[in-house]
Amino acid sequence: MPNSSARALFLGALLASLTLVPAAALRAKEAPRAITLSVDASEVPRKILHARLVIPASPGELTLVYPKWIPGEHGPTGPISDLMGLKLTSAGKSISWKRDLVDMYAFHCEVPAGAASIEVALDFPLPTATEGFSSGASASDRMMVLSWNTVLLYPVGRPAADWIYAASLKLPRGWKFGTALPVERSNDDGIEFKAVPLTTLIDSPVIAGLHFRVVPLTPGGAASHQIDIAADSDAALNFPADLPAAYSRLVDEAVALFGARHYQQYHFLLSLSDHVAHFGLEHHESSDNRVPERTLVDDTLRRRRAGLLSHEMVHSWNGKYRRPAGLATDDYQKPMKGDLLWVYEGLTDYLGTVLAARSGLLSQEDTRTDIARVAAYLDQRPGRTWRPLADTADAAQILFGTPDAWKSWRRSVDFYDEGTLIWLEADVLIRTRSQGKRSLEDFCRRFEGPPSTPPTVRTYTFDDVVRTMNEVEPFDWKTFFTTRLESTAPHAPKGGIEGTGWKLAFGETRPDYLKVLDEANKATDLSHSIGVIVKEGGLLQDVIVGQPAALAGAAPGMTLVAVNGRRYSPDVLRAALAASAKSTVPVELLVENDEFYKTLSLDYHGGERYPRLDRDPSRPDLLAEIFRPLAAAPGRSAKPGK
Repeated sequence: MPNSSARALFLGALLASLTLVPAAALRAKEAPRAITLSVDASEVPRKILHARLVIPASPGELTLVYPKWIPGEHGPTGPISDLMGLKLTSAGKSISWKRDLVDMYAFHCEVPAGAASIEVALDFPLPTATEGFSSGASASDRMMVLSWNTVLLYPVGRPAADWIYAASLKLPRGWKFGTALPVERSNDDGIEFKAVPLTTLIDSPVIAGLHFRVVPLTPGGAASHQIDIAADSDAALNFPADLPAAYSRLVDEAVALFGARHYQQYHFLLSLSDHVAHFGLEHHESSDNRVPERTLVDDTLRRRRAGLLSHEMVHSWNGKYRRPAGLATDDYQKPMKGDLLWVYEGLTDYLGTVLAARSGLLSQEDTRTDIARVAAYLDQRPGRTWRPLADTADAAQILFGTPDAWKSWRRSVDFYDEGTLIWLEADVLIRTRSQGKRSLEDFCRRFEGPPSTPPTVRTYTFDDVVRTMNEVEPFDWKTFFTTRLESTAPHAPKGGIEGTGWKLAFGETRPDYLKVLDEANKATDLSHSIGVIVKEGGLLQDVIVGQPAALAGAAPGMTLVAVNGRRYSPDVLRAALAASAKSTVPVELLVENDEFYKTLSLDYHGGERYPRLDRDPSRPDLLAEIFRPLAAAPGRSAKPGK
């Protein structure tokens, strides 16, 4: 073996003989040609999409995959079962394909000799069921939301961001559209979009419809913000004239909170239809928000969903820009890890609630009532005695699709609501320990704020969260979070509420906001008295283990027929509960269970019981301070940092 001097001379000569090529040049040389994707949505009223792809390929084995793990859906939810009519050709000749026997999302084929590309044809039937995300209904006779992941395949072997897609879309005649996806050209024959990486394409849904309205929110601003609304009727678009101002304030408050933007434009895509799945899904430069048709013109429906757009917009910073490392996979086939969803969703839920109050989308009174509702139901969630909050995040991919029956014992995706309580408590701790000099806003600016950037992803771990919290306010944050995440104590963390100068209380009068929720949800929520939630028609949606109804033998799935001998109605049931406070006679429920009838005797005498927040005059009102608008505050600016 040569000595070190000889080895150094040899390596020097070898390096001198090499022609160095910059890494960027190598990547450019190896970059694949663009994949073209043409989507024909002209038959949306018949609930079907037709897609055609031209995929550059070399002769030999090729594996194409259908996106499986969809960002923001936190699970393997790509609706592969709805992929239909799959045909592969090259130069007009059919190519046979075979599904992988283990991975149902993968298709193997052989590209023939001499071929430079293959053509793929597929159909996607738009779902009619209103449950699910990209697997849920997304179109009616008059409008649709196109999620690109439902109508494409891509080759394996490269990160998803390396594949470039040139997409086009044909809409029914007379329909208009909105999207954050950059447009190359648009005319009556269709829309051609600029070529973008696959990750950008899937991150940029399109909303379209016959009844369409664009609401600019920041005319003349440094970045464009607007609401693109597709509805099932023109009447649904005739919302109050002052409503756009509240959404403009939402934008100002969000930018003031974070001090920077990580998008170049932002589109709230808003579906107003009773025939689509109702949910919100976040993207870097847009959000997919789906609500009932009359949401903007009906005060009850609007208040019920007042926090939806604020929640989804926060995700542009918390979830899309800063993303847990376990959720930042480089393609759509790799499983995601949801252990930090209490940050991704929980912090977003808290900040979305705060921004809705600051912008006036939801009154402070309604916001306090909603916080009371969340704390009350989590405080009596019996499932928390066996399933810690951390497991609701770890198991999110299997919990999202669980039924309402036995939810209180099973637990569901509680990291949303309980995350709100945890981050409220963290905010209060920072404010009190720093004597009002700092707050969770300082964490947001450090963690997700300046400098402003185009859409990009910065990953983080649990330790990154703890470290940044300690930079804002030194404290044992690791123990603080870990204790709350791993606890199987029977009660929810209510320290944040108590620290704000309020306390959880119960009264016989149903707060107005809870009336709004019952009406919008078509349910009668009696969780805090006899422990049942009754859907319209008398179906017992859930029965809380350990509460009077459960102890008397009630169970989810039974149907309530009569109360104290009188045919059931919500009013009859509420009246019976109110009377129970002055009676020693049990409340009797006649229920039907699989065609069999039985009478349940509830030893309950507590009257009607509903949660609220009561003011604690011995403490400062920190909730009022938390809800105070930032954008108009002295010394604070809504302009993003550089």
